[in-house]
This record gives sequence, C-alpha cells and structure tokens, in this order.
Amino acid sequence: MAYHPLDESTVIPFVKARPAMAKVFARFDRLVVQEVGDGNLNLVFIVQNEANPEESIILKQALPFLRVAGDSWPLTRERMRYETQALLKHNALAPGLAPLVYDFDEEMSLVIMEHLRDHEIMRKGLVGRNRYPHFADHISTFLVNVLFFTSDLYLTGPEKKQLQATFVNEHLRKLQEDFVYTNPYMDSEENKWNPLIDDRVQAVRADKTLKIAMAEMKEAYMNHSEALIHADLHTGSIMLNDQDTRVIDPEFAFFGPMAYDIGAVLQNIILNYLSHYGHTPDQNERAAYQAYLLDMVRDIWNSFARKFDETWRNNNRGELVPEKYWDFPGGQDAFAEYRRRYIQRLLQETAGHGGVKFLRRMMGIVSVWDLTSIADLEKRAVAERLAIQIGKRWVLERKSIASIDDLIGIVSEETSAVPI
Repeated sequence: MAYHPLDESTVIPFVKARPAMAKVFARFDRLVVQEVGDGNLNLVFIVQNEANPEESIILKQALPFLRVAGDSWPLTRERMRYETQALLKHNALAPGLAPLVYDFDEEMSLVIMEHLRDHEIMRKGLVGRNRYPHFADHISTFLVNVLFFTSDLYLTGPEKKQLQATFVNEHLRKLQEDFVYTNPYMDSEENKWNPLIDDRVQAVRADKTLKIAMAEMKEAYMNHSEALIHADLHTGSIMLNDQDTRVIDPEFAFFGPMAYDIGAVLQNIILNYLSHYGHTPDQNERAAYQAYLLDMVRDIWNSFARKFDETWRNNNRGELVPEKYWDFPGGQDAFAEYRRRYIQRLLQETAGHGGVKFLRRMMGIVSVWDLTSIADLEKRAVAERLAIQIGKRWVLERKSIASIDDLIGIVSEETSAVPI
C-alpha cells in the first residue's frame, strides 16, 4: 500500500485489513476511532471495540514533516522504523516497561501497539501533584537494562557495531543537535520564549563561558556512542499509574551518551518542581510536593548507580574491560574503582546534558506543558528564570559534581529566595 496519511475515516478500514489485529479484536463491526496526537511529530489514533472496550490499540503514523512546524519543515518518515526497532529492543531488555508492539507497516510508516488505557502521561500527573511510589525503581531499571546491555560493557565489539548500524537515525539526530544544542542560543526563526524573560535569553546567548561548555556537551551528544539511548526521555514520553510504568515514543533512538537519557528524566522532574510556583499557590502544599520531587530525583539516581554497578559486576561480558583484564592481585579492587569512576563521570555528564535541556526548553521551538499551562506570564517567568539559572549551573559546574545531592543542592540554593 502506497503511503498516505490516515484520518478518522480511513483508520478503521486499515486496521480491519491487518491480519495481526485478529489477535486483538474478537470482532470488527463495532470499532470506533479517536485522533489523540498532541505531540510534535506524528498522528496518533486510539481504535477501540465499542462492544468490549478492553479490546483497543494505539496506531501511530509518521508524517513527512515536523508537525509542530508544519509542512514547510520536511522530515523523513523512517523514524517510525527506528521507533518500532527501539520498542522491540526495550521489550526484550526491560520487559514490562514499554508498550507491546502488535504490528508494523514500513511503507505506511506506522506502528500498532498496546493501548495503555489505565495509564496517564507523567507530565500531566506531576502537574496534578500525583505520586508514583514505584517510578524511581521502574525508570532506573529501564535505564540500567537498556543502557548497559547495549554498551561495550556487555556487548562484543562486532555485536555493538552491528546493532549500532541499525540505529543511525541521522535525521532526528540532526533535529536534536539543532533544537537542543544550537538554535535556541542564537537567532533562529523558530525560537520562542516568554517576553518577560528576554533579558535572560539574551544573557545566555552572550555568555561565552556557557556557550563553550554547551558546545562541549553537543560534541559529546554527537560523538559519544556509548549505548542505545531513547534520546527523548522526558515526562511526556512516560505513561504510568501507581503500579506500572511504560516508556513510549522512542523514535529518536540512536547510539549516544548514556547520560543524555538520565539527564532528560531528572531535568524534567526539576522543571515540574519549578512549575508548582505557578500551579500550587498553597505554600505548604507546594513545599511538600516539591520535597517529594527532589526525593524522587535522588532515588532515581541512587537506584540507577547501585543497579548499574551490580549489573556490570555480574555481567562483565563486553570487550572494554574483560574479566581477565582484572586477573591480578588487587584486580577486583581496581575493577571496583574503575566502575566507581565510570558512574561518577555519568553523573557529571548527566548534569551537563540536563543543564542544556533546561535552557533549550526556555528559549527554543518546544517548551513544556508544565510551564506553558501557567496562564499568568509573570508566575510562569518565575519558574523560567529559575530554570535558566539552574540549567546554567548544572552545565558550568558539572565537573565538580560529586553526588546527586550536589545537583539537588543547586536547585535548593536557586529556589531558596523565591518570594512566593
């Protein structure tokens, strides 16, 4: 079938014609469809059996342009193949932490997957001050399993390079290189920001020390091919409830720096922390939820570091530092020290990539709903100014970060004098 964008009138006939859907739907005469895509890139439909609402799927189709910018910004449809490959890999390495894939049509650039009907987008849940008791455990497990088992710490050289060759993803990588690391910090027509923070935006653009540091982080993003990363792992790419967590939307997936994914998760939680200066007027209620979010950040990193070290210690199969390399008196102590330094470096790079992502959200093409949903621009600007200052410090002070409490301390220091 030649590619054409689906709509609410053509989705159901398409689904009926797919043999794989017989495993999902007992009957096809009562199917209904709803277009729910609110992202920047794709069409997203829910198809459900009215006679049995438990029978439902998500159909996601790539458009040949950047949806947030319109058809004047062409974009390859191949991203849906990358997303499907990544979802299958995520299900293999971190079962139960990604939606199941039911079907894929490369010509139509679409994937049909599990409908997470009992889950919500994490970003909206956090704005609503919801609590997720298992999230830190779940997301740290996802990060460890996907990052470690696709890296040189576990794979042989040929195994990693063969896998890496299937995740080139050059077009969406270019998009991130431009929209995260470059365009927001110079004149570029797609940039937008709250006019009340214009002075902060111009100061970032003229800060030579900061721009050198951000260029260093861009170089790492472009060239540090450590593991298969999601590359867009914000709280809008996570669906969850109080018992279950699923990572969605890995269309940007490629082999890049591990710390990029970790930094994205932690930075988004801190952005939500800042958004409550606009969303939660009661100071006691706000302080309690913000303390919960900082504890979540701490728990995610500490769980990640502990699990990563344990997984590496028990699965040192790769060719970077094989077991025989440490076969000498004191070798296991040396191996432990090497692992400690490796994980310490990941934390410092988490600060660097996370800091850049703070800044791009304040002055680039795509902000975050946590902040744009604050109607009062002055209240929104309070959070945005803090995000810029925290982001700058995470980038500039990254090499001196020794623990997750150092990163959290920067947040606490910058927010200690908020007058509301």
